[in-house]
Amino acid sequence: MTSLDYSQVSVIALIASLAIGYLLGSIPFGLLLTRMAGLGDVRKIGSGNIGATNVLRTGNKKLAAATLLLDAFKATAAALIAQKLFGSDSVHLPGLLGGFAAFIGHLFPVWLGFKGGKGVATYIGTLLGIFPLMVLVFAIVWLSIAFLSRYSSLSALVATLVIPVALWILGQPEAALVTSAMTVITWGKHKANIERLISGTESKIGKKG
Repeated sequence: MTSLDYSQVSVIALIASLAIGYLLGSIPFGLLLTRMAGLGDVRKIGSGNIGATNVLRTGNKKLAAATLLLDAFKATAAALIAQKLFGSDSVHLPGLLGGFAAFIGHLFPVWLGFKGGKGVATYIGTLLGIFPLMVLVFAIVWLSIAFLSRYSSLSALVATLVIPVALWILGQPEAALVTSAMTVITWGKHKANIERLISGTESKIGKKG
């Protein structure tokens, strides 16, 4: 049996990274945790998605926090596994693709009719796996915008705009490209939030009802 050439290995690495990432990302932790806690189907309340923000609408803050962490870490795991198997210290593309696939899996899980979360947690999780410094940048931007505006959605949206720019400035064009794609998709999933922000009807942090 002859050994695979570089192009064949690259194709295999690409497919494997995407498959591993998607399967990990498609695990609906928000739905599983709420059901295990006896709170029913989280898709039947609020926005109907499976992310931490909607889980919070059940009134269980601990469950929402657990959902946020697990959704982030599944993307981190996907990125790290793909990077470990197919990447290197200088080649981050496999890890980025693994994280990106987890992000897509979370937003469009096959098990739930392709209706999932909005992607912010898995976006952060991907950064944590490959460029952990960017998580700090994300957090600083999020906290700054949240302090000024009191809008959680706006904070996340602005942070996702900053990350690709920061990666480009740091000389990581591949990462900038992948995160740019994630940013565009995240904004698309937040269409309703953007419309409410424009109309002034978006709920502010700490506001009840």
